[in-house]
Amino acid sequence: MTRMDVNRAAEMEVFARVVDLGGFTAAARACGLTPSGVSKLITRLETRLGTRLLHRSTRRLSLTPEGQAFHARALRILGEMEEAEREASAGATPRGHLRVNSNVPFGMRHLIPLVPEFLAAHPGVTIDLVLSDAVVDLMEERADVAIRTGPLRDSSLMIRKLGSTRMVVVASPAYLARHGTPGHPDELARHKGIGWTFPRTIGGWPFRTESGSDKEIEEHMPPIAARASDGDAARLLALGSVGLARLARFQVETDIAAGALVPVLEHMNPGGSEDIHAVYLGGPGPLPARVRAFVDFMASRCQLSDAS
Repeated sequence: MTRMDVNRAAEMEVFARVVDLGGFTAAARACGLTPSGVSKLITRLETRLGTRLLHRSTRRLSLTPEGQAFHARALRILGEMEEAEREASAGATPRGHLRVNSNVPFGMRHLIPLVPEFLAAHPGVTIDLVLSDAVVDLMEERADVAIRTGPLRDSSLMIRKLGSTRMVVVASPAYLARHGTPGHPDELARHKGIGWTFPRTIGGWPFRTESGSDKEIEEHMPPIAARASDGDAARLLALGSVGLARLARFQVETDIAAGALVPVLEHMNPGGSEDIHAVYLGGPGPLPARVRAFVDFMASRCQLSDAS
């Protein structure tokens, strides 16, 4: 049987219905087929692929590892096919469901305030918004766009720079009154720090060396007293005098102006900034109109710069 003889899109849709609805009978009703017809189609699909996709028992179905991977890819392909048909019939007007994942500080301060304006400009789009500083797999999370700060490790992703932010080490006045204000990065070993519950591409905090050159950088890190799942949680821990934290300047600007947090070791801060990107899956074919509209909108409306 050649590939031209196989309706692979229909196979994917039936397989996805079996998984999502939890059985052959429910999938058969949804697809207008008989349960035996669905069973034969899945068996034929597994035979053609040369691997088992489902574990079958009298009580339930479960996906094999190969089935999990195929299911995730099938959902993406079916979604792109649906989007392509909608765009073709609607003149590529942005419409449909947009899933956005953002780190917490940027999401709270810059993304959420802009969502009403975006939805007003694109009434055919609805948004699912998830705020998390943990690095997500876009395909696994079924996210259309993720907004991330700092180095990007996955080179297969499409990126659009939204801005950049200067990083600053801060502590509360009460913490500094109890533990003293460090005058040199070496002194951080006697302090307490606030870290992260998830892996970071940057290990320690960067500081200029004694030479004062921005090109000569050393990393120092205080012993971690507490770990936070996101930037806003780390900020609250710093405000609570738990320890020193290295955060985006835009996140703590108001706290610094109010005297609630104090910049530390600024004379040895290399002044480096971390870029903020919108990242999204690339691939053959046009970018979904809803994704393109959202990324273009955020790039035009974000006002972050190195001085923020």
